[in-house]
Amino acid sequence: MKVNERMMKRNENIPTRIFDNADKASCQVALEIAELIREKQSKGENCVLGLATGSTPVNVYKELVRLHKEDGLSFKNVITFNLDEYFPIEPKELQSYVRFMHEYLFDHIDIPSDQINIPDGTLAKEEVYDFCQAYEEKIETSGGLDLQILGIGRTGHIGFNEPGSGEVSETRLITLDHMTVMDAASDFFGEENVPTKAITMGVGTIMKADRIILMAWGEGKAGIIKKALEGPVSDQIPATYLQKHPNAEFILDEGSSAELTRIKTPWLVSFRDWNDEVEIKRAVCWLGQKLKKPILKLTNRDYADNGMADLITTYDTAYNINIKIFNALQNTITGWPGGKPDADDTRRPERREPARKRVILFSPHPDDDVISMGGTFSRLAEQGHDVHVAYQTSGNIAVFDDDVVRFADFVNDFHTFFDMPQQDVQQLFDGVREDIENKKPGIPDSDRVKKIKGLIRRGEAKAGARYVGIPDEKMHFLDMPFYETGTVKKKDLSQEDIDIIKKLFREIEPHQVFAAGDLSDPHGTHRTCLNAILGAVEQCKEEPCLSDMYLWLYRGAWQEWDVQDIDMAVPLSPDELLKKRRAIFKHQSQKDRAMFPGNDAREFWQRSEDRNKNTARVYDELGLPEYEAIEAFKRYYY
Repeated sequence: MKVNERMMKRNENIPTRIFDNADKASCQVALEIAELIREKQSKGENCVLGLATGSTPVNVYKELVRLHKEDGLSFKNVITFNLDEYFPIEPKELQSYVRFMHEYLFDHIDIPSDQINIPDGTLAKEEVYDFCQAYEEKIETSGGLDLQILGIGRTGHIGFNEPGSGEVSETRLITLDHMTVMDAASDFFGEENVPTKAITMGVGTIMKADRIILMAWGEGKAGIIKKALEGPVSDQIPATYLQKHPNAEFILDEGSSAELTRIKTPWLVSFRDWNDEVEIKRAVCWLGQKLKKPILKLTNRDYADNGMADLITTYDTAYNINIKIFNALQNTITGWPGGKPDADDTRRPERREPARKRVILFSPHPDDDVISMGGTFSRLAEQGHDVHVAYQTSGNIAVFDDDVVRFADFVNDFHTFFDMPQQDVQQLFDGVREDIENKKPGIPDSDRVKKIKGLIRRGEAKAGARYVGIPDEKMHFLDMPFYETGTVKKKDLSQEDIDIIKKLFREIEPHQVFAAGDLSDPHGTHRTCLNAILGAVEQCKEEPCLSDMYLWLYRGAWQEWDVQDIDMAVPLSPDELLKKRRAIFKHQSQKDRAMFPGNDAREFWQRSEDRNKNTARVYDELGLPEYEAIEAFKRYYY
C-alpha cells in the first residue's frame, strides 16, 4: 500500500474497499466466493459458507447463480449456514429467510439440500435452546466457517446481534431492537406484523470464521459504517467487534462510504494539492460549520489549526479563499428556478432562455413532488412555465386497510344517497371487506384492494398538484411495471420501465427535468426510479427531445443535500412554506402516521420543513442572506 493511501485509511480499523456502485462490489464478493469454492474443490474439501439475507447480498447471489449457469460453478461441495431467521415464522411466508434463500440462490444451483442449514422459525419456544446448541455443533463438525458474509443494520447489528450482544455470544433466541422492527415494518406490511424475536448466530460464532466480509450499500448506511470502522469497539455497536478479527474486510459502495474521514474530509488525513474546486468548496463549508463562523470571517489561523494550512499556501490568504467560496454559494441562490427572463444568467443556476420552459417533475411516490419541492413546484407554475408532473409508481402498498374500507363505503353510500343502481357497487364493497378481513398479516392485498389503494393515492396526488397550480392534463400516472407487485419486494428495473420514461421525454421535449436524488429511501423505490430516468436519458441524449435539457436532483423526505453539494437553492417565504405544508396535507392517507415511516417517526411534512429550514439556517450561519426555508437541488451532468 502506498504511503498516501495508508495515510488516507489511518482512521479505519478494518481493511476497506470502496466501489463505484453496489453492482460492481457484489460481483467482486461473488468472485471471491467462487474462487474459494473452486480452491476447496481442487483439494477435495468442502467449502463452508455463512450466508446473510436482506437486500444487501441479493446481487451477490444473482451473480453466483450466473456463474453456476454460465461458467459451470458447482456448489456440490458447499455447506451453508444462514445467520438468522425470524421467530416464529413459517418457511413459506413471504418474509421467511428460508423462502428468501431458496428464491434467490438455492433453487437455482446444484447444492444438495442436506447441506443447507437455516435456523428453524417453526420450533416451539422450549425447543429453541437445544436447536441452537446443535446448530453450533454442526458448524464445528463441518469444519467451521471458511467465509462469513454480513450486512449491517442501523443499530450496528450483525446477524440479529443487537446492541448489548456479548463478544463470545453463540447462536440463540433474541428480542429485536425497536429500530430493527421499524426497519422491517415495510416487509411485513406494518410494524404490528413484525415478529419481535429471532434466532441468530452469535457474535462469537461469527468471529470464529476464517474470513469475514461485511457489505453495505447506500447513503442510509453511511453513519453506522463510520462508527463501525472508525469508532471504538463497543457492545452497543456489535459490528465494531470485527475490528478484532484478523481477516475481516468491509466492502462498500460510494453511498455507504460517504461519512468516512477519507471521503468526507480527506484533507484531515492526507496532503492535498487543492486543485479540485468541489473539494475546496466542501472544505471551506465544513470549516465554517465546524467553527460556527461565517465564511468571510475565517482567518489564516482557522485554516492552519484545522489541517488546511496548505490551502492558505495555495491561495496566499484566507480572504482569497473566503471570497471565492462565498460568491460560489451566493450564486446558487435564485428565486427563479426556471431561469429569470431578461437577466444576466452568467452566474445563475438556470438559463434565461427559453423564458417559458417545458418542465417534467418526476415523483417516485405520489407525494414526493410536494414533500421534496412543493415550493419550487408552485413557483415554476406561477412563473408561467409549462410544468408536467409524472408519478412513477402508484404507491399502493403504503395505504392502510381501513382507508380502503372508508373509500369503498363512500362509493356505496354515494349510490344510495343519489338513488342510483348499486348492485355491483354493493358486491364490490362486500368483496373488499371480505378480502381485508380474511387477509393474514404480512400477506399481499388482493387485486381489487390494490387498485383501490392506488386510486386513493392517485386522488391525493391530483389534489396536491392542483393546489400548487397544475391542471389535470399535465399530470402523468406512469404506474411503472417494476413496482406493481403488491409487495415491498419489487421486480428488477426493465427496459419496459425505461421505455415509459423515454416516451414521456419524446412527447414533452423538456428543458428541465427534476428527479428524486434522496437515495436513502429505505424501500429502494427512489433509487430504482432514478435509474429508470438515467437509463432513459442515456438512451435518448442524442435525440432532439433532450437536446436542451438540464437534469436537477432534489431531496426531501429522507435526506437533504449538504450545502457544498447544492447547485441551486430556492428560498421560500413563510407563506410559501405554509402553502407547501397544505399541499402535503392533501395526501391524507400518509397523514398522522405513514405506513412505512423508515427511521424517522415524524410526519413527512415535519421532516420536509425541518430540512428546508435547516438548509436556510446553514446558509445564514455561513454568512449568506437569512431566509425562512430553502429547497435545494444538485445538477446532474449526463
